[in-house]
Amino acid sequence: MPLLEADNIAHWFDYPLFRGVDLAIEAGESLAVQGVSGSGKSTLLHILSSFLKPQKGTVKAFGKHIYALKSGELAALRRESVGLIFQQHYLFKGFSARENIQVAALLCGTRIDPALLSDLGIAHILDQDSSSLSGGQQQRLSIARVLTKKPKLLFADEPTGNLDRKTANEAMEILFDYTRKNRCAFFLVTHDEALAKKADRRYRLENGALTLQ
Repeated sequence: MPLLEADNIAHWFDYPLFRGVDLAIEAGESLAVQGVSGSGKSTLLHILSSFLKPQKGTVKAFGKHIYALKSGELAALRRESVGLIFQQHYLFKGFSARENIQVAALLCGTRIDPALLSDLGIAHILDQDSSSLSGGQQQRLSIARVLTKKPKLLFADEPTGNLDRKTANEAMEILFDYTRKNRCAFFLVTHDEALAKKADRRYRLENGALTLQ
């Protein structure tokens, strides 16, 4: 059974965005979606990650219809199983780097992995105020915070936009490695062709349709 499954998803605003989207992501699998700006990639990510109910179709996580869950059950799913990484880091202002990660660990009952912090190159900045860090450091900190939750459903929307090529490749390798080792489902939105090719499957969202590349 797929960890994440979408059936006949359609969504629109004042204009049709996409229709007939079907997806299934297995445990340990990564999937990348590309497309021009405005094609609906981020909207699809928000639908699959439980934050936007589609106007048509169903989304299942772990075999359950997520938009049929009670509010408490949906909140628990988001807190315990969903990890979101965006181009903007959304760190807690006034908190140190360490405290930003500790919040995630406390909420989810997990432990901070020193090896992860070392791999991301942020082990030496944990006591600094997060707002004093460079953009690249803040983004790597946000990745560490999300992975500390040990999510089974991992979503990333242009996660390397603030990183240089070398750091971006290293960060993405950590995300792909986490996906394989922890048997989670990874949904990636990116304009970066090289990063998209690293995923197990690559799709394009264009003219309202999602097609396998």
